[in-house]
Amino acid sequence: MSHAPRLTFDIGAPGLSTGHLVVAGGTDCETLSLPVFSLNKGRGPRLLITGGNHGNELEGPIVARRLAEWLPDAQTCGKIIIVPEINPLAVRAWTRNTPVDGKNLNREFPGRADGSVTERIAHTISHLLLPEVDTVFDLHSFGPTWDFPPAVITHPIADADLMRKTVKMAEAFKLPITLIWEHDDTPGMFDTWVHEQGKLFICAELGGSTVGAEALAIYETGLRNALIALGLVEGKAEYPNFRHQKSAQTLETLLSDQVKSPVAGIFEPRCSIFDQIKQGDVIGVLHPMDSLRYRPVEVLAPTTALVCGISSGMHVEAGTEVVMLARPYTV
Repeated sequence: MSHAPRLTFDIGAPGLSTGHLVVAGGTDCETLSLPVFSLNKGRGPRLLITGGNHGNELEGPIVARRLAEWLPDAQTCGKIIIVPEINPLAVRAWTRNTPVDGKNLNREFPGRADGSVTERIAHTISHLLLPEVDTVFDLHSFGPTWDFPPAVITHPIADADLMRKTVKMAEAFKLPITLIWEHDDTPGMFDTWVHEQGKLFICAELGGSTVGAEALAIYETGLRNALIALGLVEGKAEYPNFRHQKSAQTLETLLSDQVKSPVAGIFEPRCSIFDQIKQGDVIGVLHPMDSLRYRPVEVLAPTTALVCGISSGMHVEAGTEVVMLARPYTV
């Protein structure tokens, strides 16, 4: 292992400071230097903004860089730390996981100082950046294989007060959806580790498909709204325009709402984002391609709900999630 993890500048200095977060090298990878922007304007909220957790979700790094351009003049108080790419190896390879060790950074927190490169990245962030802040915005998107609206996502949190504060902060983005997502208990998630420190964590999910000007504008508007709500910048929040509408709704999705492919084949959606569907409706068709006896298989809605995510037309294996359903969230 070479060079202890460190910051190359005084992150507590007033005003705008720039430098690098150094992740120690190891036998699998040389030392990494992650660009960091620190904007310190005294008392107030302390916020960490990260992008590039998953390397095939590129909207976050772009918008994080945009923030670093205009925030120094707009910020009125508090401290904002921006790291546009926390997993540069994955970003450059355009892969969800780190190509060197195959690990998913968002499953490796708090990391290990003597672990593989993904674990070392998580450890460095956990020990050098998280103590500096009380809130984290981790910028994601749903990736290229899903049609999904711009959203802020949180998982259920056992601490009722922290859950209430998280939902309130998520709704302040004013993105089309705030989604409370029930999920299998997966160890090592960034949000779970931050919650264990009693801190606020927001996962902004831009949506699916590919990077585009309209989507980036929506993402940046949502982040500006959140910064206004925190009191870090001044201004009036506004709902971004998504598919010719300006509105927001808070939903929840349960494990039982996952619609999975019954067989392997090419998935053909028969529904659209925000469709209200009823139990038994045909919401997609699977086209098996490995048999001479071609019989498309209908995918039926398991319940009455709203469609909030659709797997893009692609070949899927049996048991792969193809549609995500949701319903209004009630506390």
